[in-house]
Amino acid sequence: MFYKINLENILFLDIETVPENATFEELSEEKQLLWEQKSKYQRKDEFTPEEFYDRAGIWAEFGKIICISAGYFIDKGNDKNFRVTSFYGDEIKLLKDFKNLLQEHFNQAKHLLCGHNGKEFDFPYIARRMLINGIRLPYKLDLFGKKPWEIPHLDTMELWKFGDYKHFTSLKLMANVLGIPSPKDDMDGSMVRDVYYAKNDLDRIITYCELDVVTTAQVFLRLRGDELLEEEQVKKV
Repeated sequence: MFYKINLENILFLDIETVPENATFEELSEEKQLLWEQKSKYQRKDEFTPEEFYDRAGIWAEFGKIICISAGYFIDKGNDKNFRVTSFYGDEIKLLKDFKNLLQEHFNQAKHLLCGHNGKEFDFPYIARRMLINGIRLPYKLDLFGKKPWEIPHLDTMELWKFGDYKHFTSLKLMANVLGIPSPKDDMDGSMVRDVYYAKNDLDRIITYCELDVVTTAQVFLRLRGDELLEEEQVKKV
C-alpha cells in the first residue's frame, strides 16, 4: 500500500518539452516526411504537417526537454519539508545532471519516482531523450526485464483511476477537486512552446514546472490522507 511508503524515498518530478526546432521548415526533408507520417492520425485532415508542428514537443522523437524539476521530502522531526530543484537549458547537460541526481541520491531499491501521468509521458520521454542523446539509462528508468511490481514508478493520475484505464484527469483538475490551493502561475502547458521560442523566457517555464512538482506532491499527500504542505515548508534549492 502506498500509504506505508516513506515520503523521503520518493522523487517527485515534472518535465517541460518543446519541438526540437522552432519551425517545421528547420527540419530536414526526411524529418519533415517522418513528422507528416507520425502526426497523420492525430491531425487528420484538419491541419497540415506545418500547422500541426507546434505540438511536436509531446513526441520524444520530434521534441526536446528544456526543464526537469524534481522535489523531495526531508524529515525534520514532526515537520515535513519539501525541497525543489530544477535542471534546465542545454538538453544533454540537464539530462546528465538529472541522471547524476538519480544515481547519487535515488538509486536504492526503496527509492521511487512519482509524476502526474508520469508513466505515460515524463518517464518514457526522459528515457527516450537520453538514448537519443547517447546517454546510458540510469537504473530507475531502465525497465527492461523488470516485472510490473518491480518498476519503481508512481503516478498520481494512475492512483486516481482506480482501474478505469480510459479516465484522464489533469493535475489542475485533481488539485481542484481535492481542495488543494491552485498555484499562482500565469501559464499552462499549451503556452510553453511560445514562451520558449517566441518570448525566450525560460525562467517563467522553470517556475511553472516547479509549481507542478509541488502540486503533484500535494496531490500525493491528499491521496494518502496526509496533511498538505504549508507554503513555508517548500524551499527551492
